Amino acid sequence: MTFSIIARCPRSGQLGMSVSSSSPAVASRCAFARARTGVVASQNVTDPRLGPAGLDLLAAGATAEEARDILVRTSEHAAFRQLVILDAQGRTSVWSGEKALGVNATVARENVAAAGNLLANPSVPERMVDAFLASDVTLDLGARLLMAMAAGQEAGGEAGAVRSAGLLVVDREAWPLVDLRVDWDEQPLERLSELWSVWQPQMHDYVVRCLNPLTAPSYGVPGDE
Repeated sequence: MTFSIIARCPRSGQLGMSVSSSSPAVASRCAFARARTGVVASQNVTDPRLGPAGLDLLAAGATAEEARDILVRTSEHAAFRQLVILDAQGRTSVWSGEKALGVNATVARENVAAAGNLLANPSVPERMVDAFLASDVTLDLGARLLMAMAAGQEAGGEAGAVRSAGLLVVDREAWPLVDLRVDWDEQPLERLSELWSVWQPQMHDYVVRCLNPLTAPSYGVPGDE
């Protein structure tokens, strides 16, 4: 009931993920990222514990493949899980257990990987990865991830209608640079793109406001001087 893509931008070092599903609040359960560490997508019959556990393994020095192997070996119900993992060096790994739902598929390349279950067809992850790799490398990682998600939707996406979506990007700080979610909507990916268009022009301003308010730009709202 989910399709997702994780990626690293070699230009900026940013790491991120986008995901969509027919179930509600997908990003809150499936998307995990840590600056300068990696990204873990935990999906299918979701076990959100695998996300932080995978990031801790990456932070301790495991590669994406090593983290996957440890999670699969130590998870009691790995057969039900789908994992997509990216480390800070751009290495990727994927896992689909034998009990992954419906039509499911994974694709792993350097700096990008995608996966899905209950898909309309098995080509969806490959179309997403191809779209990401073909996108303009000078664009923000968030924009490139959304382009890939649109390509996945155009390729058929999930077999049923999707209702939630999310975009998560980490940069240099401990908190996300981007953490946008549409938790229940008739067109969640379209709404997510609209949220991105609002957030993207000012996302770095909020980092500056945290690190040095004296140099921060104004908020541009009534009462702000």
